[in-house]
Amino acid sequence: MSHLRPVPSGPPSEEGGSAAAHLAELLRRAARGDEAAFAEWYDATSARHAAHSARCSSTSARAFGLAVRVLRDRAQAEEVTQESYLDCWRHASRFDSRRGSAVAWLLTIVHRKAVDRVRSAEAATRRDTAYGQREQDVPHDVTAEAATASIEARRVRAALGDLTTKQREAVELAFLGGYTHTEVASMLDLPIGTAKTRIRDGLIRLRDALSVGEVAEA
Repeated sequence: MSHLRPVPSGPPSEEGGSAAAHLAELLRRAARGDEAAFAEWYDATSARHAAHSARCSSTSARAFGLAVRVLRDRAQAEEVTQESYLDCWRHASRFDSRRGSAVAWLLTIVHRKAVDRVRSAEAATRRDTAYGQREQDVPHDVTAEAATASIEARRVRAALGDLTTKQREAVELAFLGGYTHTEVASMLDLPIGTAKTRIRDGLIRLRDALSVGEVAEA
């Protein structure tokens, strides 16, 4: 997921007060299995009844905003925020008011879950990249063709070395230089017939040399 960014610093702390004490008491009751207490705590800290209190709206915005800052994705931030509330219900007994307010505890859970999701996504990306590198098709055909061409080039060069100087000049100009027989004759200052003869004789000797090489390799 390319929209994820490095994890920012930890979540902000939440100030105390009578509202914080009430939220802490609701969590302590939720830890004893009081579903009504948790429902009240949820309503007080979520967006469902945010219009009832500016403080409630601030708490909800901070939890969701924190997730968005870490994940850079609103849909995932919503998921993480809801998962965090579920964790608060399941693990309400872990809340300790001596270590911070109920809202700070919620923000800590949101932050941890968002960070875990970022790290999980990054790990998945690394695994996919590593797998792709391991499973990438090796261009065997290309490699084989290149090796074959290299071997053939060496054989041709060796065979050219067996030609006479005049034959080699004519063959190289015609087949390596791409010149016509007429152009070869002109460049070597030869009659056209002589140029053709040298090229023909050179090719015959090349063919014989390369054929011998194939038999030897076989």
